[in-house]
Amino acid sequence: MGWLRRGPRRDGEDAPRDPRFAYFSEREAALFRGGVRSAFAELGLEVTVYADHVTDDRGRQFGLGNLAAVCHQDPRGPRVWPRLIHRHINLVVRAMDGPSALDTLPPEQIRSQLYPRVVSGEGIDPDTFGYARSLAPGLYEVLALDLPESVMTLTDEALDRLGDPARLRDRALGNLRGLPVEEHETVRDADGVSFEVILGDSFYTASRVLDLDGVARRVTGLPLGEHGALVALPFRHQLAFHPIRDTTIIPALGTMASFAASGYEDTPGAISPYVFWWRAGTLTQLSEYDADRGGLRIVVGDDFQELLERLIAQGPDGR
Repeated sequence: MGWLRRGPRRDGEDAPRDPRFAYFSEREAALFRGGVRSAFAELGLEVTVYADHVTDDRGRQFGLGNLAAVCHQDPRGPRVWPRLIHRHINLVVRAMDGPSALDTLPPEQIRSQLYPRVVSGEGIDPDTFGYARSLAPGLYEVLALDLPESVMTLTDEALDRLGDPARLRDRALGNLRGLPVEEHETVRDADGVSFEVILGDSFYTASRVLDLDGVARRVTGLPLGEHGALVALPFRHQLAFHPIRDTTIIPALGTMASFAASGYEDTPGAISPYVFWWRAGTLTQLSEYDADRGGLRIVVGDDFQELLERLIAQGPDGR
């Protein structure tokens, strides 16, 4: 009787859109925010609902961006939103109301569950995350404690309790390198341009850009060369890279720019819609949003332009 099954009901693109979450219609956004209010009420919390966050009577703030994206991306449609919302909010409130893992876990276990995370600059308060390392415009590296039901991003205050930040970061990087590669694909377009994509359920998949040379060796069998790689990390569960060895970098740059922008849009855990040049651990931004034309454009500095000219001069065979 599958022919009786109805698909997910979503409003058409012609319906008035929500100003904050444009992938929702105004009706869908009201349904989503109403579900959020109800889920908090079921837990005994009265909240004030704003466009992209809620606050409770204790002044705690809960962002809604990731949850909205999760609901939008679920192919089952609005009928499952109440279940998704309740599960998410229940986990968040339980984590905030329960005892801190920093108080209950042994120090060595905490260190064994530390990982570095590359995150968007949105939400990184310099007064709270003064130790955060800037990787590129809009990208920061922070430390996170991996827990069974959540990920705790560590603040300056938390690190003060754990020890020297440099030593903690070294341990976290070691833990990151020990993670398995969950899934690897080589993406090729119609013109034969290819790049590698790492995917996984881990919240640290995109953060493996911090160990890009090691990841490249594991999935391609080759190290990255002296020129580095093009890299994109649209959201936390995806990392893409193209080793720079010859003039294939030119079409790959445009293809990856579109890939990054598409992967970033409307996804939970969004990090960056741009492509970067990875060289010896340093990231340089190569694409940006062009407000005048309403699209992406490629931007290169003198160093990258010089590299392009050298690759063109050496020919397609790399000699």
